[in-house]
Amino acid sequence: MFNVGIGRTLRGLMAAAVVAGVSLAPSLAQAQAKEQYFGIPSYRVGAFAAGGSGFFGGIIDYLQYVNMKEGGVNGVQMVWAECETEYNAARGVECYQRLLKRGDQQMHIFEPLATPIAYGVLNRVDDDKVVLTQYGYGRSDAADGRVFPWVFSTMTSYWSQISAKLNWIATKEGGVANLKGKKIAHLYLDSAFGREPLPVMRRLAKDWGFELIEIPVAAPGIEQQAQWLRVRQERPDWITLWGFGAGMNSTAITSAARTNFPREKMVGVWWAGSEEDVLPAGEAAKGYFAAANVPSGKNFPLVQDIEKVVYGAGKGNLSDPKRIGNIYWNRGVTAGIFWIEAVRNGQRIANKRGQTLNGDEMRAGFEALDLTPARLKALGIEGMLPSFKLSCSDHEGSGSVKIIQWDGAKWNIVTPDWVSSDRKMIREMVEESAAKYAVEQKITPRKC
Repeated sequence: MFNVGIGRTLRGLMAAAVVAGVSLAPSLAQAQAKEQYFGIPSYRVGAFAAGGSGFFGGIIDYLQYVNMKEGGVNGVQMVWAECETEYNAARGVECYQRLLKRGDQQMHIFEPLATPIAYGVLNRVDDDKVVLTQYGYGRSDAADGRVFPWVFSTMTSYWSQISAKLNWIATKEGGVANLKGKKIAHLYLDSAFGREPLPVMRRLAKDWGFELIEIPVAAPGIEQQAQWLRVRQERPDWITLWGFGAGMNSTAITSAARTNFPREKMVGVWWAGSEEDVLPAGEAAKGYFAAANVPSGKNFPLVQDIEKVVYGAGKGNLSDPKRIGNIYWNRGVTAGIFWIEAVRNGQRIANKRGQTLNGDEMRAGFEALDLTPARLKALGIEGMLPSFKLSCSDHEGSGSVKIIQWDGAKWNIVTPDWVSSDRKMIREMVEESAAKYAVEQKITPRKC
């Protein structure tokens, strides 16, 4: 199913396009001259619909907000077309092809929010000059912009996330030395997504002396009886839950309660750390920890203004406005910020103020992302993101997380400061893996 755009349906030459809250210029050429087109490969149905509807709803709400609040970026309106992927790799690739062109316009950012889809288009984006953003997922070695010039692991990759989580677990145990002889079980969706952190975990298990127990769960992750039997047998000290979808994650949490495994010893990936993941588990979720690249809450000036400007005008994308401020939606808003900041940077770098960008210019805008504390404050998201900077060679930037804990009603931040990963180790692993990939694919790394 292919859904084009958000807002009013246009007729004539623009029948397939939707413009978010803006008036059309009299001709297609004139309209395109002041429109930056985005393709949005969302998933609003299926096992992972809660994540997709919240995240992509947040992106669309921010694009809408920029149009309504600022008149676009220097007069350039943000427009988009949406395609339903159902979090399916084949459908995701099909959506990529459908979204790539809209009349004479081309998509220059693709954010599937799905590791399988990201892998599926990885070898296409270079030729099409499309920035593939992997916001907290996908190939971690894509942080090396020399080998992956069109792929961005912004702002914290899976490798960095698991490194930061294990650093935090070590602090809870009183230091790395105290992890020696401990057992850490990795309960994960048996997919490229679930397996992505294993190289880091295996290395640290060897270096730190803990025993790593790998427990895969077949998709969609609802059936976990055999896995929790193994947990009872192994009696791990900690569990890292690497699940996705409210069904898998709530099942893991309720299974932990039934087997008397303390939720205070479970730390979820950020795709297992939303309101939608814990609410179905009820009381069983109390005390459960998760990593967060963006915290929940409506106490950010930008969130409050989007609610006022966009939802106050009846143009919000969420079907349930109560989800404003939830983690998935907040994450989508910050993804939209990355896009818009890249457009601002690209216009400035290319000296194209008030004009649309091509692929090279959009990529230059991404590589110039520099979210300083002052810029975060100006955007109204102080505390919502860590400050970070990208470059030609570094397409990740932060490598930090916050740890949050569910109290039965809301998420609470338990690490006021951002928890850092082992940046030196992760970068070494990134460069080693990227170099190997370059040899396999006969890629000549670009000079940075």
